Amino acid sequence: MPYEQLLPTTVIGSHAMPGWFWTAMEAEKRGEYGPTDIKEVYDDAVRLAILDQKEAGIDTITDGEMRRWYFVQTFYGRMEGLIERPVLRQTGLYAYDSVPRYNLEDRVSIPTGLGIVEEFQFLKANAGEEQRIKACCPGPLTLTMHIQIRDGDPYKDRVELGWEFAEVINQELKALEEEGCTEVQLDEPSFGIIPGKLEDWVALLNHALDGVSVRKNLHICFGNLGSRPRGKRRYDWMFPALLDMNVDCLSMEFANREMIEHDIYSRFEGQFDFMAGVVDIKSFWQEPPEEIADRIRQVLQHCPPERLSISPDCGFFQLPRWICCLKLKNLVVGTRIVRAELEGK
Repeated sequence: MPYEQLLPTTVIGSHAMPGWFWTAMEAEKRGEYGPTDIKEVYDDAVRLAILDQKEAGIDTITDGEMRRWYFVQTFYGRMEGLIERPVLRQTGLYAYDSVPRYNLEDRVSIPTGLGIVEEFQFLKANAGEEQRIKACCPGPLTLTMHIQIRDGDPYKDRVELGWEFAEVINQELKALEEEGCTEVQLDEPSFGIIPGKLEDWVALLNHALDGVSVRKNLHICFGNLGSRPRGKRRYDWMFPALLDMNVDCLSMEFANREMIEHDIYSRFEGQFDFMAGVVDIKSFWQEPPEEIADRIRQVLQHCPPERLSISPDCGFFQLPRWICCLKLKNLVVGTRIVRAELEGK
């Protein structure tokens, strides 16, 4: 469905963590903070993320995912039925083979949910009544990413485990809708990372969205740990399978790939709106507004303006806050340049 606003700006999810927040998390690990201290730290971090996005002029904001650790790791701490296994590599550069991984000892249960409803409630209470907000959630396939399936496990394969997570996500999204959330975004970097049939991954995500009536975005990227991708950095091979997605908008990254495939909207067959990533979150290069405007113009050669929203490539949690804030401000200014051109101003 076309956007009400011309070229609305948004973020993908995570905001950059300020230096004091890193320090506080280390103190928390050492047992130096009590429950009241910890709540204050995370609440303040979310408030700062909200403030940064609003000061930049972003149209639809998130809570910055400040309560999450490395995208999905926090969610595993809410699950029962998992056993953490030894990290593959503990020395040297922290990368995709350094993150915690898990085995199954039983079927997975998440008795208190994913916590995204509580995140949204705090965002809603602190963003202001006029501010547009959205809730972000990892997709079911991505939640399986750090869990190893072995012979004899309660699930025969990753698809069956993903179906379990799709049920949990579906309940979370419906609870968000009851709380007044009008826009949700599922993040699936795993579409291009985990081996398998894309048709299975699409079915999983559609099940997670079954009966959810709010605006639904799907963000597909290629990974962003240590500002490094993990998957094959192409989208063309995902079509036509993606056309079976029950979503309103597809979100994709382009800036980090020098705008390769910026014409991908032509593959949408008019089914989806398009959220184009035009700011590189894997680089310290601070794109000036005019360069961002030029990237938007390239996308508009293939996408109607009423179907286009503007975002960074991905989340900002791997960049320092000062660069994140500069990039957000330049994103907004660059978008306003093109918006004014389209409006004939």
